[in-house]
Amino acid sequence: MKLYSLSVLYKGATKANLLKAAYDLSSFSFFQRSSVQEFMTFTSALIAERTSVGTRASVKEQEYLCHVYVRNDNLSAVVISDSEYPQRVCFTLLDKNPREADAMTKVQAELDETKIILHNTMESLLERGEKLDDLVSKSEHLGNQSKAFYKTARKQNSCCEIM
Repeated sequence: MKLYSLSVLYKGATKANLLKAAYDLSSFSFFQRSSVQEFMTFTSALIAERTSVGTRASVKEQEYLCHVYVRNDNLSAVVISDSEYPQRVCFTLLDKNPREADAMTKVQAELDETKIILHNTMESLLERGEKLDDLVSKSEHLGNQSKAFYKTARKQNSCCEIM
């Protein structure tokens, strides 16, 4: 089971414009990757152009299965996978927000949000720690000054004893 391409296109009156695409070409040799990516981009645009608005379709092209969904607002998505990849999973991916379609992606997104919050909390704690260090050094300095004041006051008052 392999997912090769996920493309988001806008279907215009005559042509589908590629908005964003992601490819996993690791199973192809280095020298084939650019031509395979070009083939997938071209096939995605062609299938999106030929699919009517508000419908889903699956097309077999060579050893690949291309799943397309064109929404009513002319936004279309195309998934290119091998023939073993489940069609239901592809259309679930096309229908939903990608964060909701895959549980691992959803968990990863939540972890990323948690890391950001934790990072901000740690920064504020470090700032507070620096402020506490300043207060500690100031209180130590104040304590030393009060000891010095006490010693000088004792010396000056020692000459005048009350009888």
